[in-house]
Amino acid sequence: MARRKDQIKLGAFLLFTGHHVAAWRHPEASVGTEFENYLELAKLAEAAKFDTIFFADGVAARLKDLDAASRKAHSGIYPFEPITLLSALASVTRNIGLIATASTSFSDPFNLARQFGSLDRLSGGRAGWNLVTSSDPDAAFNFGHDAQVLHADRYDRAEEFADVVLGLWDSWEDDAFIRDRESGRYFDPEKLHRLDHKGRHFKVRGPLNIPRSPQGRPVVVQAGASEPGKELAARTAEAIFAAQITLDEAKAFYADVKGRLGKYGRSPDDLKILPGIFPVVGRSEAEAEDKFQALQNLIQPEVGLNLLSQLTGVDLSSYPLDGPVPPEPPVTNAGKSRQELVLDLARRENLSIRQLYLRIAGARGHWQVVGTPAQIADVMEERFENFGADGFNIMAPIMPGGLADFITLVVPELRRRGLFRSEYEGTTLRENLGLKRPANRFSAGNAVAAE
Repeated sequence: MARRKDQIKLGAFLLFTGHHVAAWRHPEASVGTEFENYLELAKLAEAAKFDTIFFADGVAARLKDLDAASRKAHSGIYPFEPITLLSALASVTRNIGLIATASTSFSDPFNLARQFGSLDRLSGGRAGWNLVTSSDPDAAFNFGHDAQVLHADRYDRAEEFADVVLGLWDSWEDDAFIRDRESGRYFDPEKLHRLDHKGRHFKVRGPLNIPRSPQGRPVVVQAGASEPGKELAARTAEAIFAAQITLDEAKAFYADVKGRLGKYGRSPDDLKILPGIFPVVGRSEAEAEDKFQALQNLIQPEVGLNLLSQLTGVDLSSYPLDGPVPPEPPVTNAGKSRQELVLDLARRENLSIRQLYLRIAGARGHWQVVGTPAQIADVMEERFENFGADGFNIMAPIMPGGLADFITLVVPELRRRGLFRSEYEGTTLRENLGLKRPANRFSAGNAVAAE
């Protein structure tokens, strides 16, 4: 098979103490609650020429966890709201992309479009929006709901939400603002486009009062792998933060989603698939295994069970820890794709409940690799060359050491193989990801016109 002509894209998924569920207990992990901690990580990733840093987010503290907060991880507590944090980091970075998570279930499309549009302009065209629908059952109670929003309803709202935001980002053409002092004309009214959206969930007149950025608009990222999630991604996403464990699963997902793009007038290059990878790197196999086992030894059973509950929506605390996962767990309203991934893993490997939470405690259902730099580069290369990924979101076990290990040990090996850049291709996130700059949908010659 001929080698791919493109190169691997890399994101740094920054979770403040690290991605292992017990990372906060590790003596070498940063507390990760101050801006300086994130500044260090952002500078580290940018110096290594990563495409982007990425922040997850939630909009609820999990009350069940808080009853035993001293025995849990962060329990939904985040040091900062991510758009605010990335706005600060924009001023001290120059090339690296800045991707933040924001929910379509608990946000307003005009405000969200304005916030991300501002971040995109502040950063010179480096912003990305990770569109999520929020499966956390506690979040609904902070936004006027009496129960968790149903999965189907979340995606119905997300479809319309995405259309509104994308339409608002095209309110102004690139050269709309003349600012001619002599004539007194500030903008060309022919290049202003009012949205006038009226739908099931939203009524938004527009226009957005933020001009376009150097990259046109923020990059849209998604993570859903359910059927509605894949369809929404095929229509609107430009990057997917995927979660497949085996090579065959990754190849099937890659082919499935990319194969849907044509019906929306898109090409496979319009979407980058970036699965999460949890790498534990050692200069020898024994060193890598020792690093991983040191983290595994810090997991408390309550924390492991709680993690399973978060990912599957099923409370397994009443079942024997060393017994099997129930063959037919109750149907829940949690994230469908992650629930299926975790439960399929238990069935495929015949895992007990304890073995299952130990198996996912690091990567939370993402791909986990423990080994030497060459071994980790080998499997990344295999997945990339076999079209199971366009790049990877690096989920370091602990921060900052786990990210530093990957950069110091694995990145040079990827470069030696010609798989990763030595310098940035451009200054915007789109240029570095290899995504085209989107034309304004309302401008002359484009198919979509204002109603």
